[in-house]
Amino acid sequence: MNSSETASAAAGSASDSSGIGGHPRGLTTLFFTEMWERFSYYGMRALLILFMVAPESDGGLGFSTALAGTVYGIYTASVYLASLPGGWVADRFLGLRNAVFVGGIVIAAGHFSMAVPGLAFFYSGLAMIVIGTGLLKPNISAMVGELYSADDARRDGGYSIYYMGINIGAFASPLVCGTLGQTVGWHWGFASAGVGMVFGLIQYKLTAKYLGRAGLKRQRAEQEEKTPPLAQAMWLGGLGVIVAALFLDLPEVQKFILMALGSTSFIASLYVGAGHSPEVRRRGFAIYLMFWASAVFWSGFEQAGSSLNLFADRMTRLEVFGWAFPSSWFQSLNPLYIFCLAPVFSVLWVKLGRRNPSSPGKFSFGLLFAGAGFLLLAIAAMGAGGSRVSPMWLVSVYLLHTIGELCLSPVGLSVMSKLAPPKIVGQIMGVWFLSTAIGQYMAGVAASMFEELPLDELFGWVAALSIGMGLLLAALVKPIRKLMEGVH
Repeated sequence: MNSSETASAAAGSASDSSGIGGHPRGLTTLFFTEMWERFSYYGMRALLILFMVAPESDGGLGFSTALAGTVYGIYTASVYLASLPGGWVADRFLGLRNAVFVGGIVIAAGHFSMAVPGLAFFYSGLAMIVIGTGLLKPNISAMVGELYSADDARRDGGYSIYYMGINIGAFASPLVCGTLGQTVGWHWGFASAGVGMVFGLIQYKLTAKYLGRAGLKRQRAEQEEKTPPLAQAMWLGGLGVIVAALFLDLPEVQKFILMALGSTSFIASLYVGAGHSPEVRRRGFAIYLMFWASAVFWSGFEQAGSSLNLFADRMTRLEVFGWAFPSSWFQSLNPLYIFCLAPVFSVLWVKLGRRNPSSPGKFSFGLLFAGAGFLLLAIAAMGAGGSRVSPMWLVSVYLLHTIGELCLSPVGLSVMSKLAPPKIVGQIMGVWFLSTAIGQYMAGVAASMFEELPLDELFGWVAALSIGMGLLLAALVKPIRKLMEGVH
């Protein structure tokens, strides 16, 4: 859409309050689409590392913990890294709406591939989920922003409601897919994840009329704007360096350096020779700083599916009052807490009024709570010895991590949509998910050390990194707010 079409679509949405909680009806469509997509993703993720380390005699792949952690990290990082080309394809060719639908089809095919025994089907399924999620994830998030005008006070609340859809899917999937996978058969769990994505696609297609013009393909004249050669080289070079860092056999320190260089090149490419004003460029630098804060946060938080999952399976008592339950059920704690706390935080930010922390301030709180969770986990690991610890340790850890998530994740989605220039909103959402990709890879690296380092030491280092970044960001709140040029 050109600028006049965007304004028209937003104005139309501003008068629409027929959806969830007085929001545009299109939000309901996107809410349920994302709910089912996250059901499929988190359902498979709850089983992934457990399936890889399970002996072949139990239907698993028999991987070592180190290999499983590496595969897990590369896969989950690739899922979010694919958001970069996914946002570009939507901005230039498919449009947001078509990209979401095509991505959902590919995701479903990937889950059904994993439901077939055999290593080739396993890796093919992972690859398809990566490609499909790259098309769907950044673009559906951008579509939420397009439902609102720039000054619509409902925007942040809309993202909070959308975030609830994510967590409904995340809550139900370990209970369904995890139970099927751990008690009936691994491939039954993977198949049920695919069924969930199919439900999401059907709902999306049947209710797409409520989206109005949100997510439609841009006009040809806008699509054919020439990208300067330098920006193209930086974009492709940055992406290539990040991909090489993931898959080349290099020491981890070198991998992280390459990821940092590649990410910097990619983000800078979006602001090179594009006619952006100084104000927009300063906002781009604010995006860059919050990008790294986000990456550190996710490097801890996203160990939920890897090292925390292994800790639950191997070192935690899996029974309450004599009733046993699958270890994958711990994966439902985080979304359960979201249900309880998201409305509280939504009201809290409004009630605070002028005292409401800025976006970088909320990011710093998120990092501090994530670090506190790992500090608690380090204490639990220290006292474990050779016995299993109480499940209350993980119950408490997930509570702290959820509070941190509510301070950072929905806020991050909202602030990216505000800071992004309209012509590259899909790619800026891709930048947000690139930070998650780097965090996901770091989480996988930590999981690969699960049997190599004492767990209190491993979790202690993660806690120190998160708390240190949180304190650094708190010290930089005022400079970052100046860069944001009035965006709160």
